[in-house]
Amino acid sequence: MIYESPKMRLKCIQVVKKGPVNDIMICQDIDVPGSSLYTLLAVKKHKTARKFLEIIEKAERQDQEYLVDCFSLRGDFFIAFPYKQERPLKSFYNGSAYKLAECEDICINVILTCISSGLPYPLLYLILEQRQLNLARDHSVYLGYELDLEQLDPDKTERDCTVQCARVLMELLEPKASQKAVSYQLLQKKTAKRSYQKFTELYKDIRIASAPKKKKGIRAMLKRWFARNRDRLFGILLWICALLILVVIASFVTQAIFGDIPWLRFFFNSFKTIGTESLLQ
Repeated sequence: MIYESPKMRLKCIQVVKKGPVNDIMICQDIDVPGSSLYTLLAVKKHKTARKFLEIIEKAERQDQEYLVDCFSLRGDFFIAFPYKQERPLKSFYNGSAYKLAECEDICINVILTCISSGLPYPLLYLILEQRQLNLARDHSVYLGYELDLEQLDPDKTERDCTVQCARVLMELLEPKASQKAVSYQLLQKKTAKRSYQKFTELYKDIRIASAPKKKKGIRAMLKRWFARNRDRLFGILLWICALLILVVIASFVTQAIFGDIPWLRFFFNSFKTIGTESLLQ
């Protein structure tokens, strides 16, 4: 099936889900070989399509980097989002195996991803509610857009999103509840009262309540330094080796032509005389 818009022609390569309000597909632009994949939502309900357009128009940020394209075709409304390989947080996060500090770092990454997403709050709320959160190998967090729009609510605010995000963080920190983690206890208390109004409040609470990190030793610091500068060090060593090879080649050439190596005379002649005594007498 091909879905054509003024910007691209999308070919469906996987149907993720079919629902009463919208279908979810993974597509590729056939006009651009090797192009990125896209998450395509095919909205069947005109009321839902109108809600989505109203939300986009009212969004505070107009750059809309999260939105690739939206268009109408054969009576349906289509929304194209970026796609990145799924690594669902619920599947790849193992709170029991991580240290408390690692769990809290991932929580902070969730908050920062929400803050920097630029998404209108009604869409961000759906992502958080439907747990469209992915965990990268370096423990950074990125969003997915395989959304069921049936519960799309234009009235959702930052407070709703922050409370929903706090619930996600509680799930992440729950394996550490037995350790009496201050961050978990604080989230539990404030989420029950819906105390959070903004993401910045949630960020400050997790940052302040997080477990103190152990100072890393000199050996660990050196390892990190070598890891960061590995390519540069390799390049320097490569140049040194190339220079040494050139010196060796030049030495063989001068030995063959002149019978000796001129630049070694400096070292040899330096030891012919020590003080006022000549070693050649």
